[in-house]
Amino acid sequence: MLGIGGSLRDGSQSERALQIALAGAEEAGARTSLITGPELVLPFYDSAIPERTENAERLIEAVRGADGIIVVSPGYHGALSGLVKNALDYIEDLRDDQRPYLDGRAVGLAAVAFGWQAAVTTLEQLRTITHALRGWPTPLGGSVNTAEVKFDEAGGASEEKVVRTLRLIGRQVTEFAQRNVRD
Repeated sequence: MLGIGGSLRDGSQSERALQIALAGAEEAGARTSLITGPELVLPFYDSAIPERTENAERLIEAVRGADGIIVVSPGYHGALSGLVKNALDYIEDLRDDQRPYLDGRAVGLAAVAFGWQAAVTTLEQLRTITHALRGWPTPLGGSVNTAEVKFDEAGGASEEKVVRTLRLIGRQVTEFAQRNVRD
């Protein structure tokens, strides 16, 4: 299970939300890895440039090897962050793979923003991008309003309902991936 997201700020609210979702995946039996913050600082995606940076290669290979993915983006001005969008654009490099893009992979999604409007619209954008990349968004997605909810360093949040939702997203991705591997 691969987690992608967060922001450039170490320990950001979106990164903490991603870690909670990955903890739910681990509870369901997944092995997890995380690419966030500075590891997502990549050149703007350009398919005409075949050379990739070390961080871009790591991201592409991690997605290629993942049976499930969890993406958490901060919401900025009603949209997902450029950092996360650019990382998702690199999935284009999987277009010629036997399993192109996110084909056959479950994708858990959550958006974290200071306000409901940005959190909800960011989640919808993540769902649209996941569909365009042939991924299977989990039935449950997460919209977290950090004007009302704060994440802590211990892996929790000020609202237990948010923690339960994020962990359930991680479990749903894992359960789908496990079923898909068995079939």
